[in-house]
Amino acid sequence: MEWITAENVIAVGTALVGVLVTLAVVWIDRFSPQRKRLGFRVQLNTPLHREGNQASEVMTVREGEVNGIATPSDGSTLVLLRIENDRELDISSEDYGSAAEPHGLKINFGDRVEVQGVVATVPAGWDSVRDDLARAPRLGHRGSAVLVPKTALERGQYFKLLVQLSGGVSDGDVEIVGSLQGGSIRRNRSTTPDEKPPRFSPTARNVTVVLTACVVALAAIIVREQTPPPIGCARGALALTGSTAFAPALREAARQYEKDCEGSTVTVDVHGSTAGIRELAQAGPGKKAVIAFSDGRKPGGFPELRENMVAVSLFTLVVNDGIPVDDLTLDQVRRVYRGEIRNWGQLVPGLDRPVLLVSRDANSGTRQVFQRRVLDRNEPANSSQDCRTSDDPESKVVRCELDSTEQVLATVAELPGALGYSELRATEGRKGLHRVAVDGRRPLVDELGESGYPYRETEYAYTWGLPPADSPASSFLTYLRSGRGQDVIRAHGHLPCATPKGLVVCGEG
Repeated sequence: MEWITAENVIAVGTALVGVLVTLAVVWIDRFSPQRKRLGFRVQLNTPLHREGNQASEVMTVREGEVNGIATPSDGSTLVLLRIENDRELDISSEDYGSAAEPHGLKINFGDRVEVQGVVATVPAGWDSVRDDLARAPRLGHRGSAVLVPKTALERGQYFKLLVQLSGGVSDGDVEIVGSLQGGSIRRNRSTTPDEKPPRFSPTARNVTVVLTACVVALAAIIVREQTPPPIGCARGALALTGSTAFAPALREAARQYEKDCEGSTVTVDVHGSTAGIRELAQAGPGKKAVIAFSDGRKPGGFPELRENMVAVSLFTLVVNDGIPVDDLTLDQVRRVYRGEIRNWGQLVPGLDRPVLLVSRDANSGTRQVFQRRVLDRNEPANSSQDCRTSDDPESKVVRCELDSTEQVLATVAELPGALGYSELRATEGRKGLHRVAVDGRRPLVDELGESGYPYRETEYAYTWGLPPADSPASSFLTYLRSGRGQDVIRAHGHLPCATPKGLVVCGEG
């Protein structure tokens, strides 16, 4: 049988040990015949006098005998005992075993001291406990011992004894003589009167320790075995093309995917959304696995391509730092690109600086989103090769086209008066330029779907038809929708579509 391996045997054995120990502890705690238990603890042990120059911790200011406690003499000691039912079953007066004394318990304090007085205290409402202590033979003392009546205690009930001794005694010298049918009498851990009870019972602690040890052992086996990621990894090569705006997220996702999926190779070679769609269409349904990413839906045609919504990307206008403008209305942006505003002085009084438009080439998805979402029309024709002077005397604007977002940002930062656009995260840390809001709205992922910021778009992943479930393309798309893939997408400033908010925003188109 294939499953019978050393690792599986260890894992199953460890799990069985955890279950059996848990059952054993519960059985002992709940079903063992010896379930009754009377516990006692010393909560106070202090002298009532001065020994040499050492002051006592307790100062007594009274005279005469009060409630069974006499005026303390030189060498007196007070001991506070707590007698308690610390198990589940009630203890009745008939449960106390036969003894030479008619009392149920005899508390010895050693041969070197004598009991001078004893007082019992019972919490309010426990009248039956109080009655048992007062019923004959009553609570009393003789020599170095305190005699306690056969007192019934329900679960959780207790009483305390304040004992005055003629001399000092150690906690270890205090012992209880007696027996309990179907149970035992034992010393509990000494606590102060104000100490809170433990949060967990001994049974709960024992079970927790055993189960924790089992979980750690199983985890060690799992880690050593290099458990495969929770996705269907497919071996083989995959090419990613298309959007330059989405490329940084794709590169990191590809690295993570190759790390998680042994035997896979993912290459990222992007030249723009439209170019990527054409490359995928040319590849056809051959052996080469290709996914093309596009800022927005593909252009018309290409009916054989199947789309998958991946994320929402944010874009932004950028302007040279020499222009003191950080907000433009949508109407002002459109007038600039129509050539109606050709000098920044028309927007900033006293500033004489020509407007220079730095744009992307026709294959750029970032440009297509800008035209569709912001301008509501195509950009004007290319009129400049150097982005500084117009080559077309009839053009109303000075506008150049560059091949990449990197080139656009570098040129805007260099040229006074330059205005361009870019994927949002690419502008972070750039010197010489700044972002421009639109109608007072700024590109913020947390406000997607609420602020109405226009320069955004859904990122689509296109495949040739529906790829097989065990193919590299299908596996990588599943990875992007998984937890780790979503983390990569978020880290690069995009909103994953495979999230509750992302489903709504991506569905808005």
